[in-house]
Amino acid sequence: MAVKKAQMMPTFSYEGVDRKGVKIKGELPARNMALAKVTLRKQGITIKTIREKRKNILEGLMKKKVSTLDITIFTRQLATMMKAGVPLVQGFEIVAEGLENPTMREVVLGIKGEVEGGNTFAGALRKYPQYFDNLFCSLVESGEQSGALETMLDRVAIYKEKSELLKQKIKKAMKYPIAVIVVAIIVTIILMVKVVPVFQELFSSFGADLPAFTQLVVNMSNWFQKYWFIFLLGVGLLITAFLEIKKRSKAFRDFLDKAALKAPIFGDLVYKAIIARYSRTLATTFAAGVPLIDALESTAGATNNVVYETAVMKIREDVATGQQLQFAMRVTDKFPSMAIQMVAIGEESGALDAMLDKVATHYENEVDNAVDGLTSMMEPLIMAVLGVLVGGLVIAMYLPIFQMGSVV
Repeated sequence: MAVKKAQMMPTFSYEGVDRKGVKIKGELPARNMALAKVTLRKQGITIKTIREKRKNILEGLMKKKVSTLDITIFTRQLATMMKAGVPLVQGFEIVAEGLENPTMREVVLGIKGEVEGGNTFAGALRKYPQYFDNLFCSLVESGEQSGALETMLDRVAIYKEKSELLKQKIKKAMKYPIAVIVVAIIVTIILMVKVVPVFQELFSSFGADLPAFTQLVVNMSNWFQKYWFIFLLGVGLLITAFLEIKKRSKAFRDFLDKAALKAPIFGDLVYKAIIARYSRTLATTFAAGVPLIDALESTAGATNNVVYETAVMKIREDVATGQQLQFAMRVTDKFPSMAIQMVAIGEESGALDAMLDKVATHYENEVDNAVDGLTSMMEPLIMAVLGVLVGGLVIAMYLPIFQMGSVV
């Protein structure tokens, strides 16, 4: 059953006196005012006034979103606090004070309030499903039940750090060509709107027909000058329509996932990133004591690709009937032989999690090398495209002048 998106806890402003008689005031997130009062009394604060803080609509619109990097930082800092012997609730307070994102700080204080109210750490995390997925909550729950929460948090922190690093590498490969393409479009528009009209005035004094290529550029410039806002509006509508269709249509998302694997330049990078995510997630969950069948179910969603999500769920069905993991992976024909062989060795030696971890490390390094190679390959290609684009415009503008020189 899907968990409904949790609402952010209300925040209560209070004034009171602590055990030493010192006046104190602050804010506390809690599910209701009664729980807020109980929490403050447990902290030795005698309450004078307490009221729910009203939410500013403008503040809500401008509120900074919680990113996966925020979740990763929170996990690592909390794991460090617990390894240092700091109690869980106190760890929440220390971590919250050091967070730069106010929304994430509010989430951490909300989790702290839930735990102080008697909820488990995993139960408190499940109040925020938009930030903590089922895999994260399951691993924390496993750590609480086994009495090894400190070790489990460290393992989850390593998993989140590796996942975030992999994501950043892929973004690095995508950002460079996109940024250059955007700059090229902007430069072209500026040339069309500002530079070409100057040459057009010069050409009008020649009293002769312009070369076909120059006339084409002049006509494009005239169109841009009259309808540039329609062009920008059209681009904006196309991007918005793409994002909306991607958000609402599962069939379209599935098509994009399949196309990403077959892309001529980026396909290999996407493939290696998926194998790395599959291996890292399965290694982390299996090492945490999660049964292999349940671990595969969590891993399917972590692949972030419908082709491999379907393949992993098929592997889960085969493993549930008694097949070995390496055989089930081989049948799908979606995994490299190196990964299958490593899994086979891990199953035979009883060190499956260690072998999967080695596979994940190998393919994470492969992604890193692929990103560097892709960047090196794209640089001359992009420079060539820019050269043709800008050089073509320059040649178009100077063609009439060259023709006049040849006539003279």
